[in-house]
Parts: sequence; C-alpha cells; structure tokens
Amino acid sequence: MISKDKIIKNNLDLLNEFMKYAFEHPEILDKIPPEAELVILPTNDPELFAVNKKMADSLIKKGKKVVVVEIEKPKSIVPKIELLTT
Repeated sequence: MISKDKIIKNNLDLLNEFMKYAFEHPEILDKIPPEAELVILPTNDPELFAVNKKMADSLIKKGKKVVVVEIEKPKSIVPKIELLTT
C-alpha cells in the first residue's frame, strides 16, 4: 500500500507537470470550471491512479464537480555531473 506522504509527493509532482503544460497551453484551463475539483490520474502508475480515481469517485458522490486529467507521472531526473578540466 502506498503511504500518505508518497501519495502527496507524487500528486504534487503530477500537479507540477500539469501546470507546466497549462503555462504552455493556457486554453486547457478554460475546460476546468472554477468550482470543479481537479484530480490527476497518472497513466503510468496504476497504484496512484487507483487512489486518485477513488478520491474522484468520492468527490462525485458528495455532489462535487470533478475534472479528471490523465497524464504520465514524470520520471525522476538524475543528472550526470562531470567536471571537465584541461
């Protein structure tokens, strides 16, 4: 089972990726009503997808408007650093 801290961290990473996309394509924000809850479903992380889908379903049952965005979970960047000298 995925920990609550991991869920939060991964969802913040997903939100960051979505916002990067939204800055480049601001018209996508027109598809999200101001009163809607945004739930991001990572297509390449089945466990987090299930957790977030369950949250979306719960919000819908509470009468909330929910907008679902499906994106790939970003991969961790591991830079290779090399000092070049003469």
